[in-house]
Amino acid sequence: MNLNFLSSKYRNSVIDQATSGDVPVEYDDLINLSIGDPDINTPQLIIDRAFKDACNGHTKYTASRGYPELRAAICDFYKSRYNMDVKDEEVFVSTAGSVAMYITMQAILDEGDEVIIIEPYFFPYPDQVKMAGGVPVFVKTSMENNFQIDFDALEAAVTDKTKCIIINTPNNPTGICYTYETLGKLAEFAIKHDLVVAADDIYTSFTYTEEKFMPIASFPGMKERTITINSFSKNFIMTGFRVGNIIAPDYIIRVIQTINENVVYTAPSISQRAALHGLHHFDEFEDDVVNVFRERVEYAHKRLSEIPWVDVLPVSGSFYIFPSIKKTGLTSAQFSQKLFNECHVRVIPGRAFGESGEYHIRISCTLGIDKLKEAFDRMEKMTF
Repeated sequence: MNLNFLSSKYRNSVIDQATSGDVPVEYDDLINLSIGDPDINTPQLIIDRAFKDACNGHTKYTASRGYPELRAAICDFYKSRYNMDVKDEEVFVSTAGSVAMYITMQAILDEGDEVIIIEPYFFPYPDQVKMAGGVPVFVKTSMENNFQIDFDALEAAVTDKTKCIIINTPNNPTGICYTYETLGKLAEFAIKHDLVVAADDIYTSFTYTEEKFMPIASFPGMKERTITINSFSKNFIMTGFRVGNIIAPDYIIRVIQTINENVVYTAPSISQRAALHGLHHFDEFEDDVVNVFRERVEYAHKRLSEIPWVDVLPVSGSFYIFPSIKKTGLTSAQFSQKLFNECHVRVIPGRAFGESGEYHIRISCTLGIDKLKEAFDRMEKMTF
């Protein structure tokens, strides 16, 4: 290979891939609990109506900010659910959440700007910051504090180069939700330091506490400094459709639009139609979807709580659970490999989500209880 053909900032990643060793072994009885892709299908009415729209000609480019009727439905959704007044010019329809975060970082960061990332974090965040010329700065949290934000640590992380904080609640990987108290303090902190908050609001329906999800953009003084990223992937079970949205001040949206036009131009038209129908009929299927995953995470918590070498918090949001395996004496990577080799169960080592994730594993409850039962039956037989 001729590495000179590559940008220098990506050469090491190619070398790492080429020298990473053998192809991973697979097992016929593998139970894969590593993927955040629900096993249930997209609600049939979304598929049927989007398919009908495709047959009726919705297969062309759309307006570069998305179909006007979809933008209007997004505004209506935020008004009806969160009592937020969102204007059309503050809405951008994106190619799902990951692209949305990428182009958001491209829009707001200058070379050397620092972005605070609360650990544990969704693992693409640091690279998305670096690709935009920014510098990720990590603030640790702990299981002992229910993975809520440590504001003393947050204060210590701020410098004159800090521009943005990335948050994700309900959280991937921990399965916790930031409390209203935490969000209120974070809002005050952002205003005090004149920071942008990039809120990765992906699992908003999946909240299992009395405090239901509330966008930080809805807190006093926050709408003008929050970039809200949403996706239809999880709430609407539409991971493969690749469609989401960004809500931000109109001048930020205009820059995001310019960047996106030079990358993908628009989100797929058929996916946008699916999103539109999903919003129009959300109340018809939301509870059924949420209850499926609530049952699974509650089952997972019960089973894990019965294993003596596991410590685990109840899940308050998302469909992940993030137990500590520190009592085994193994790192998260060592434990995950042992679990894979001995039990044929795949999870993600917690260290992949930052230093605060070490000695944890992320279990994705995206398979049915029968599969979860088999996985935990195997896991509880492990010895250390």
